[in-house]
Amino acid sequence: MRLRHVLPLLAATVLAGCGTFADPTRWLGSYTVEKPTELGPAPTRLGVSTVWSTDTGSGTEGQRLNLVARVDGDRVYTADADGRVVAVDSGSGRVVWQTETKLDVTGGPGVGEGMVLVGTSNAEVAALDAATGALRWTTRVSSEVLAAPAAAQGTVVIHTMDGRLAGHDAADGKARWLYDRLASGLGLRGSSSPVIVGSRAVSGMAGGKLVAIELANGAPAWETTVTVPSGRSELARVVDIAGDPLVALGNIYVGTYNAEVASVDPGSGQVGWRKKLSSYAGLAADSRAVYASDDRGVVWALDAHSGAALWKQEGLRARRLSGPAAVGDYVVVGDFEGYVHWLSAHDGSFVARSRVGSAPITAQPQAVGTTVFVLGDKGDLAALRPAGGAAN
Repeated sequence: MRLRHVLPLLAATVLAGCGTFADPTRWLGSYTVEKPTELGPAPTRLGVSTVWSTDTGSGTEGQRLNLVARVDGDRVYTADADGRVVAVDSGSGRVVWQTETKLDVTGGPGVGEGMVLVGTSNAEVAALDAATGALRWTTRVSSEVLAAPAAAQGTVVIHTMDGRLAGHDAADGKARWLYDRLASGLGLRGSSSPVIVGSRAVSGMAGGKLVAIELANGAPAWETTVTVPSGRSELARVVDIAGDPLVALGNIYVGTYNAEVASVDPGSGQVGWRKKLSSYAGLAADSRAVYASDDRGVVWALDAHSGAALWKQEGLRARRLSGPAAVGDYVVVGDFEGYVHWLSAHDGSFVARSRVGSAPITAQPQAVGTTVFVLGDKGDLAALRPAGGAAN
């Protein structure tokens, strides 16, 4: 039995590196004590069409893996737990290429520098040619990779489960620099994926830290404490940043489990505002608001400039929501039964419901123009579009 098949079977915590990691959807938050909200009749205020759907492989195989749909140009890239990496035409759903890497993929894909990048449970990162799917290189890192690697300006940035950020040469995968901030204590089983902001990589870390690292040499530009652990028990003090930072509206927005959502200045790292809200599934934004689904299944709209709550929707409590996507006048979230819920961005009311298979939707939906790409945990990938939405 492979390591990635063993991890979710543990009843409480998993020892990884020098930190102990937990899956909040299995034993923290409301999901263990609340019965999932039952759905009523589907709302019909908005028509939603399935533009296309396709099978991209085995998905996560029931594991808590960070496997997402990554949209880049006219393609959508996916990876499954068995190592299949697929490129799909975003307009038609046609499979452009697929590569069987035979790796135990746990994180990705990331895209950049003409490559598609995946991380594995065996402390490897593989780079495939984005145009053809041909394997360019593989490289070893210090521990399991659950975050999607990022690449820009000749550097691939990798966040490993032991709390390190590693910079590797995009041409051949050779190590160039290492930012070492070892994880300690309890944390979520997951890692924030680095995002590129100018000449820096920004990533959330265990303990509620957000860091910006220079791509050229790995030097820290700044490190910010987004939130400070509090509470009497070790569990109550878990404040991991497991969701990816969101770069929007000239700011970096980040959510922390068991703590806060915050706005951070990308130049200085200074925190602009904080809102008490426990989130680990990723954020979305439009010109007015930042959207989050919290660890209890409540969807929030926060004022992008102040953090004040504009509305919240509690009709999906304990339904194990994905992170949200913002598309036009709507906010989209997936749930544990494969349903895709469409909410009004103005007041949070339900306007439509779709379904992408019967498997949970853990990966955050991706919105490009008026199209939302949704990946289910069993590898079902669909492009959805609201009525009146034109092709991208």
